[in-house]
Amino acid sequence: MLSDAEITAHARRIRDDGYTVIERAVDPELVAALIGAVERIEREHQLGCAKTSFEGFKTLRVNNLLTYDEVFWQVPLHGAVLPIVEAVLDKECLLSSFCSLVLGPGQEAQPIHEDTQLIPLQRPHIPITLNAIWALSDFTAANGATRIVPASHKYESSPVYGQDYDAVTATMPAGSVMLFDSALWHGGGANTSEARRFAFSCAYCWGWMRQQENLQLGIPRQIAQRFPRRLQELCGYSVYKGQFGHIDNHDPIELLGRERGKRMVWEATDVRNARLAAQAPN
Repeated sequence: MLSDAEITAHARRIRDDGYTVIERAVDPELVAALIGAVERIEREHQLGCAKTSFEGFKTLRVNNLLTYDEVFWQVPLHGAVLPIVEAVLDKECLLSSFCSLVLGPGQEAQPIHEDTQLIPLQRPHIPITLNAIWALSDFTAANGATRIVPASHKYESSPVYGQDYDAVTATMPAGSVMLFDSALWHGGGANTSEARRFAFSCAYCWGWMRQQENLQLGIPRQIAQRFPRRLQELCGYSVYKGQFGHIDNHDPIELLGRERGKRMVWEATDVRNARLAAQAPN
């Protein structure tokens, strides 16, 4: 677990530099279990590489990972990552997307880009999405470690797609997590090695944003009912600030058999006014 001081320091680095690295944050046993689960579902479901150049013709991208194996449930909830996300966004944030990034030998480098450039906001802007890149293999320059342009989240424009930029290679040992503001210019590196590079992308967003993956429809309800409550909330079974995401004035987590987390904002207003009226002198 991270101390409050460590959480604050990582959050500050994200705001200042656009990224931070939590080295060896994940136990080797969990790293091995996650790699084993990815390889198993690849075989069992006969999954292949992506079909677009951006995603990588030699890259295994498995979306909707939470539906495949309970071991994946630990990733969005990890105690060395989620508290930093909550410090930069807030505790009502959502899981936006979660997929594997397994780069095969010969995978070409991804163009430098930023993940929020399709959202019509003037740059620079507050962090709206944070991406956690889980290094399940050692990240090296040879096997496709993510390339970043430090502090580029503060630039007034997005990168020109397909143009070359000076970038830093984010090398880190297996079990480390790089957490970055998705407005940071970045791109996957080229895998010139002879081995596969295993990684995850686990992105979070504000509770008032639309998630990149539609997790409420993509995850069968019978699976979501088995999630820990915090994971259910991250997937969208929650109401942001008692207003955004409700279903007919009800918390959607009730659909999973849970009691609601909080009152709706307008109901809370009436309760507060009634309490104030009761406390007022006659």
